[in-house]
Amino acid sequence: MGNRFVKKAWLFSCIVASSAILCGCGKGGSQSATDASGASGASASQAPVQPVQGASAATAASGLLGDITKAQLPREAAETLRLIKAGGPFPFGEDGVLFRNSSSLLPKHPRGYYHAYTVRTPGSTDRGQRRIVCGGPRKQTGDCYYTDDYYVSFKRIAE
Repeated sequence: MGNRFVKKAWLFSCIVASSAILCGCGKGGSQSATDASGASGASASQAPVQPVQGASAATAASGLLGDITKAQLPREAAETLRLIKAGGPFPFGEDGVLFRNSSSLLPKHPRGYYHAYTVRTPGSTDRGQRRIVCGGPRKQTGDCYYTDDYYVSFKRIAE
């Protein structure tokens, strides 16, 4: 019976780690299996979110810090938006993966609505912490959000 319990525990661990990796649910900038499973790094819910003055209650509750214009984005983010519109090719295999919005920082939509894309960080040896998350049909950038702190906070990209 002990052997069966070990097998079930191992299987459960594999499923959790695989889900985190495939769904982009990791907590840290590194994409190792340990980090992706949430074993290290702070939870997004632990980080305080300060709303922009004058922001609506819905915006503050969703974790958004306001809007950012395309002109205010880093040059690399503008390139990522261009690649999203073109449908790729993307620099990382993880680009375009499902973003589950499990912390409900973005407006609620059915599962499968949001997808995450890497924004290159100059000098970084890995994917870094910058991402763009877009909702809706692929190749459309009308409902996109920028994060430079690996999903702790977001700014809506204004059209």
